Formats: sequence, C-alpha cells, structure tokens
Amino acid sequence: MADIEMEEDHPRLILHNFLTEDECKELEFIHKSCSTIGYRPNVFSTTLSHLIATNSAHLIIPFLPIRDRLKEKVEETFGCEYELVTEFTGLISWSRGASIGWHSDDNRPYLKQRDFTAVCYLNSYGKDFEGGLFHFQDGEPKTIAPMVGDAVIYTADGRNTHSVDEVTSGERLTLTLWFSRDSSHDEDAKLILLLEENVLHKSNNVPWSLLPLLASNNMYWFSPHQASNQDIGFDIRLGRLHALGFDVYYSRDMNFGSDLSELLMEPMQLARRDQLLDHKFVNVLHSLQIGEYVNLYDEQVAQFYFWEGCKSQAFTNEVQSGKAVRLSRSQSEKITQVNSVFLKDTKLVETVFQSAGQCYFSSATFSAAITEWEDYSCKLHKEILLSLPQWRAHQAIYSVKFDV
Repeated sequence: MADIEMEEDHPRLILHNFLTEDECKELEFIHKSCSTIGYRPNVFSTTLSHLIATNSAHLIIPFLPIRDRLKEKVEETFGCEYELVTEFTGLISWSRGASIGWHSDDNRPYLKQRDFTAVCYLNSYGKDFEGGLFHFQDGEPKTIAPMVGDAVIYTADGRNTHSVDEVTSGERLTLTLWFSRDSSHDEDAKLILLLEENVLHKSNNVPWSLLPLLASNNMYWFSPHQASNQDIGFDIRLGRLHALGFDVYYSRDMNFGSDLSELLMEPMQLARRDQLLDHKFVNVLHSLQIGEYVNLYDEQVAQFYFWEGCKSQAFTNEVQSGKAVRLSRSQSEKITQVNSVFLKDTKLVETVFQSAGQCYFSSATFSAAITEWEDYSCKLHKEILLSLPQWRAHQAIYSVKFDV
C-alpha cells in the first residue's frame, strides 16, 4: 500500500490499494441491490440503518472490518488514538449529471461534529465512469482520479475544501465515512437500537427470514428533476433489473387504473426477452439481490469476481431444460403494462445505469448463484449476532438464540 504523505497546512493522506478488488465488488453488490434515492440529484445511497430497516442487516457485516481499519488509520495519521467514533458509514454512487461544488464536510451547523473524512473508491475513473474527478482547493495533490481500492482521508474542516466534477457517464461508487470526537454522535449506538427494534426483538427466537423488505416507494423513484414526480422517471429497482436485461412479471390480474405501489411487494418472476424464468421471488428487492448476485457470479462467486462473458445460447438452453418458458401474449402484455407504470423512461434508465449488455445466463449459473446467495446470506446472519458484543450490545441481545 503506497501512501502519499500529507501536508501540514492541508492534512490529508492518499492510500493506494487500501481495499482489495474483492472487497470493492462485495460492497458494489450490496449497493446495487439495496440502494435508494440519495441526498443530491442523480445520487444513490445505501446506509447501514437502511439495511437494517429493510431486513438486510446481515449485509452490514462486510463493512465492519473496513470501518475498523479506516478508523485506526485516521487516528494514527492525525494523532488522536482512541478519541474517535464513526459518525456515518454509507455507500454513495454518483450517476451522470451528479456533481458538487467547493465545500468542506463540516459546512453546515448540523455537520459541525464531523472531524475527519474517509472516502474509499470502489471503481475506477476512465473504466467504470467518466468525469467525477476529485479536487482539493489548496495543497497537494490537487486532483485525484478515483481508482478502485484507493482511499483518501482528510480533515473535514476548511483546510480541505474540495469539489467533485460532474459525472458524464457510468456510475461513480464510493464508501464514505465521517469520524467525530463527539461520542454522542456514535453511529454504532444508533445501529444497536435499530437492531434491537427491527431485527432481534422481531425474531422472538424464531429463525430470521433471509428475505428483504421494501422501504417506502418514494425512496426508490428516480426523476431527473424531482424525486417525487411520478409522471416521469423510473423505479430504481426495476431500473437496475432492466439494466441487467430483465423484466418483471406478476401473475395476478391487475387494475392499472389504481395505485400499483403495493404490487412490488408481491411475488414475481423475471423475464428475458420472450422467455420467463421458472424461479419465483418473494418481492422485487429479492429478485434484484439475486439478479445482481448472478451478474457478479463466476466459478468463485464467494470472492465476488466480476461477471464473466455471457453466451447468447445459454438462455435458450434454459427453455429447453424447463428452467424457462416462452412468454405468452397475455404475459408479455402484463410486463408491458408494469413497465409503463414503473419504467416510464427506459432511455433515462440506460443513461443512468450502465447496461450489462446482451447477457444471457445459463440455468446452471442461475441456480448455483441462488444457492450461493442463500449460503452467503445465512453466513452473514450468523455473523451479525456474533459481532453484536463487539458493539457493546446489551446481554439481552446476544442471548437471543439463532438457528437457520
């Protein structure tokens, strides 16, 4: 790990290859399968509290060792060992059109508790996105081209005023953390309370469900002008599935003159062109998690290597093996109707999210990826309980029995 040392007047540190490619791909999967509309136009975010609220608390586990390593590095670099708490942890992606002007990270009264910032880049400038260069106003280095695995840490005050150029294509993805000397802003304390309320107490010693729940639908609606404008734009869950090459099919009869927001909570199937996959999913978030997992799947899926080339013949083989069936006209009409409600602008989808291209998944790959995903999810469910004592959880929490 080659470090660029910091200046005294503008304390900052650049860490090359701080994260492995596998770590970056794991976090990318979590973000693409769980994200919601972010805090700025054309920005998407995945927070730890959101993962808990949507029954995906097990996906917090991959963050924990990275958070600890970053906090230790910040404390070592700035000479404040054992003084800091993590104030915020989140995955943040910037799509085409997103940018931010000159600012410091403590530039609002409600942000004054932020003392240090750490930004880890999960993909690369020039390969995964264009634009999105990071600039410091003063000091060296002045400009940083994000590269997968690199991290930048700096003080959150005016000594490190910075900006980010507009993203012109692709999706720029970061893991962003802020650290504070004020223990009242400790993120962990808030997360423990959420885990008690939304996960552990809900279980009552019954094995946890591994299935995600949906948040409020307005947290998923993307519009180029206004997040609440339902006349234009698209639902980002269906949008990401569309970018992967999938459509969503619901078997029940639907009244398209009424509010269909609850439809996305219902069981559904995935379709590809004129073919329907046999596997049934509990809801659209469940299908999105599997879809992204398939997209990242190869022979060593547990290590999250990037997707391998897909063969055009493979999906046809699924039809022949009974894993998929030809869509009927009525089924195709239902898919078209669903898209007319939730994907009002498919060109916008393709502009915002990079497409996986003409990708066809074999039945063996799809089935194996589902099995691997379930195994991975179960493993993380167990690990979340084992990690709770490290978060200073109450005895009542980690005495809850767990079995899957």
